[in-house]
Amino acid sequence: MPKYVIERELEGAGDLAPEQLKEISQTSCNVLEELGPKIQWVHSYVTGNKIYCIYNAPNESKIREHAEKGGFPLTKISKVTTIIDPITAE
Repeated sequence: MPKYVIERELEGAGDLAPEQLKEISQTSCNVLEELGPKIQWVHSYVTGNKIYCIYNAPNESKIREHAEKGGFPLTKISKVTTIIDPITAE
């Protein structure tokens, strides 16, 4: 299944309290359960004013549907073409 990086602009994301992050995560999981097993949230990186999410999904439209149903901002979707790491250098 294709992997995507989703960029979400969210003012003050890095200052969100643990309870707020828990609520956002619960909302996301509830929407994912509704959408079925073909879309998976891997993890997210929270920075100053953005959240970068890694998802496995069949297509971009499924990711857009998740964002719409969850009320999440959606700034950019990028399909991952290749994953590299230190082992790639060997």
